Amino acid sequence: MTLHLRPAADLDLRFARDLTRQAMLPYYARHDLLWLDAGFDQAWHWRDNRMICRDTLPLGYISLSRDAHALFIRELHLLPAHRGQGVGQWVLEQVALQARSERLPRIRLMVFKDNPAQRLYSRHGFEVVGEQDSFLRMEHVLSALGR
Repeated sequence: MTLHLRPAADLDLRFARDLTRQAMLPYYARHDLLWLDAGFDQAWHWRDNRMICRDTLPLGYISLSRDAHALFIRELHLLPAHRGQGVGQWVLEQVALQARSERLPRIRLMVFKDNPAQRLYSRHGFEVVGEQDSFLRMEHVLSALGR
C-alpha cells in the first residue's frame, strides 16, 4: 500500500471540516475559543489542500499556504485509526520536499501549547520560535541537504 498526496476537491471539504472539528474541538473548548464551520469553509477555498491517502483510502488531509519566506502548515489531521503509524512523519517529509521545490527556506506552523503533536514536529526539526495566546509558533529551517 502506497501513501500519496492528492489535490483536495470540493467534495473533500466536509470530510476535512468534520475531521478538523473532531480533533480540535476539545482544544477550542479548553482555550475558550469558538469553532465556526463558516470560518473553516472560507479558509478552505484559498489554501492548498491535499488529501493524505493510502491507495484510494483517505487517511487525513493537510492544508498549506505560503509567502515569500516559508511554506505554512495550516492544518494537518489524520483519522484516529491512522495516527502513530508514521503517516505524519511521511507527510512532514513531503512538505519539506515541497518547500525545497519552491525554494522556500522554512516551514512554519502553529500548534496548541497542550497538543501532543508538537512532539512530532520537534522530532522533525521544528523549534518553538514564539508564543501567541494558546499557541506555539514553530519553525523548521531547511538545510541545503537533508531534512
